[in-house]
Amino acid sequence: MTTQTRALKALPNDLIDELLADFQKLEDLIGENALLEQLTNALVERLLQAEMTEHLGHDRHSAVSNSTGYERTGKNHKTLKG
Repeated sequence: MTTQTRALKALPNDLIDELLADFQKLEDLIGENALLEQLTNALVERLLQAEMTEHLGHDRHSAVSNSTGYERTGKNHKTLKG
């Protein structure tokens, strides 16, 4: 069994410049609710949404065409502590 690894794309410099434009000290990047925390939260949320889409077999707000009976009926706020 062979494992394929996906090559990561380099982030565009203009995107990095835009993200860092308003930051002046280290705490702005790694402090509470700083850039790194916001990016981590956004990435985890995207991954969880993709996992839910894969599990249920349909995108959010799409017509349900699966026979499992599971569907997205709403969204509740949950806090994940890691």
